Amino acid sequence: MAFVMTNGTNILNRWQLLSPYLDRRQQICWAAAETLVIGQGGCQLLAAVTGIAASKISARARKMRLTKCAQAGSLIRTAHHAGRKLIEVSDPEIEPALQVLLSEETAGDPMNLQRWVRSSTRNLSKRLIEQGHQVGYRTVARLLRKMGYSLRATKRRQAGAEHPDRDKQFQHISALKAQFLGQGLPVISIDTKKKELIGNYRPEGKTWRREPIEVEDSFFASYAKCIAVPFGVYDVAKNAGHVTVGISGNTAEFAVNCLVNWWRQHGHSDYASVDRLLILADGGGGNGYNLRTWKMDLQEKLCDAFGITVTLCHYPPACSKWNPIEYKLFSQISLNWAGQPLVNLDVMLGFIRGTTTNAGLKVEAYLDDKIYRKGRSVTEEKMRGLALSEDDVCPRWNYTLAPRLNR
Repeated sequence: MAFVMTNGTNILNRWQLLSPYLDRRQQICWAAAETLVIGQGGCQLLAAVTGIAASKISARARKMRLTKCAQAGSLIRTAHHAGRKLIEVSDPEIEPALQVLLSEETAGDPMNLQRWVRSSTRNLSKRLIEQGHQVGYRTVARLLRKMGYSLRATKRRQAGAEHPDRDKQFQHISALKAQFLGQGLPVISIDTKKKELIGNYRPEGKTWRREPIEVEDSFFASYAKCIAVPFGVYDVAKNAGHVTVGISGNTAEFAVNCLVNWWRQHGHSDYASVDRLLILADGGGGNGYNLRTWKMDLQEKLCDAFGITVTLCHYPPACSKWNPIEYKLFSQISLNWAGQPLVNLDVMLGFIRGTTTNAGLKVEAYLDDKIYRKGRSVTEEKMRGLALSEDDVCPRWNYTLAPRLNR
């Protein structure tokens, strides 16, 4: 018994020194070798010291008895026996190729980092095979999870009933965006973020702290200091956000004024030599495709005032999640102030300005305390006076406003 205890101490010391350097298979081989050296009782002793099942140690020891005369190094497991290499190792170009396919298929929840894709894994696999990458749909699913994508699991987060021109519009937006970016022309994505109650109200999300923040028990809009309306402009090429926080309604005049301020402060200087602009927008709200005041204000305050031609592309109904501003800017802002009560407008603006990402996102934020009119109307005569031309593809959603020469 003393012999076993003495060896047990030595074995434990060796195990503690060697185990960090050995993978699981090597640990079992080492335990089996020690078992053969000790002899009777060695298997149970090694199992107690290492935590490896005695049956595994015993099975490996039996194999070692049969191969004890083999040449040194001849039984090392080779790459051929270690299993097939991962596709991203044998084909390093597959991940960039998949990323290109997904670039126009990505959707995002503005309240978190979850992302979705519209194409199925089988369709993505088929398209990759057409490009010369031999990959199955299960491998595509693994690569998607690795890249941060997930399945759209609940009905609430699905796009809903598909418009018959939905795919045609997505393809048109993709082509126009590539064309403008390829020519060095500005492409911006715009939208109004969810309205926020300003006051000491319970926010969504959690923060690290010793004690929870005490907030008001009630959560009524009538008790709030004000209701903030954040309107965002996201520069796709420069990965930069410009957010204007209003305290009035989400009107067309407010949306156009936000665009005008962005052009004055950034667009005019960043794109000094261009006279064309592409805007990607949702189909509703203050920048809705069927809103006359939106088109009138764009014509007068942006096109005529600055001499630029503005092309508008609206996403189909229930497809706002594919608007780049949703997952590139708004989701990051929501994460930055998660768990923090927006007690006043200065705090809200500070959180927006402090939003950044590893990809280098920069965000500026401004307050617009003007009260905007509601219920404005535009006559048919004024509409006929616009320098508006509709696109051949989905003309309701795609149109261009040019500067009027006589203004």
